[in-house]
Amino acid sequence: MAGVGPDLHVEVTGSGPCVLLAHGFGGSARNFRPQLKALRGRYRAIVYDARGHARSFAPEAASEYTPDCFVSDMERALGRAGAERAVVGGLSMGAGVALRFVLAHPERVQGLVLASFPAPASTGQGIASHAPAFARALDEEGLEVAGARFVWGESPSRDAALVRQGFMEHQPRALAHVLRELLAKQPSAEDLAPQLAGLRPPALIVAGEADAPSVATSRALAAALPRARLEIIPGAGHVVNLQQPAAFNAALLSFLDEEVFPRS
Repeated sequence: MAGVGPDLHVEVTGSGPCVLLAHGFGGSARNFRPQLKALRGRYRAIVYDARGHARSFAPEAASEYTPDCFVSDMERALGRAGAERAVVGGLSMGAGVALRFVLAHPERVQGLVLASFPAPASTGQGIASHAPAFARALDEEGLEVAGARFVWGESPSRDAALVRQGFMEHQPRALAHVLRELLAKQPSAEDLAPQLAGLRPPALIVAGEADAPSVATSRALAAALPRARLEIIPGAGHVVNLQQPAAFNAALLSFLDEEVFPRS
């Protein structure tokens, strides 16, 4: 089942317990195709395009891109699937939103999947550290120039071309708002630790071995969450679910089958 609510593109596939995955900055629901195939037949998967991205709406005002707005959209995506409770998670930006969601609505979360969790700006690493400069480049120079500088570089490789293709379907103004209002304000795991200590859902935390900023943040999250499983996947960078889909899917299904929905 696929469709658009009033303004949010949501896709729901499969049957069984619900698993929602939210994509990263500059991505879309399409980024989870390998995971949808792995989940089909055993779980009901929910993916959606975040506001300001791809097929979803892109409000004009910066005030429409606060963390609370993204948390509300995650709740709307669950409503679109008719899910009262679910495993919620995502990649990078989506993982940050998922963690905010469970802090706001713990009663609706059966498990957490936090992949390539974004490092806070205070570390000087990751997208949050250069979010203001990236946003300014989007405003002043547009998608092509800003994207080449901050995302895919000057390489003519096939991977770079695929990243560019996905990135270019977004509106530069909307992405600039996301950078300033959401990503630049990502709190650190240490700052969140007092709140995280009270969370009861089991959590799967995944990072690619080559993604040093996310590895460090993921280790801090694993230490702060009471029921965390940490998986560092060799041969992967930030987009761990696409760079090593077999290893990522194996970790995801093992977590779901053994810790969230164990079979008797």
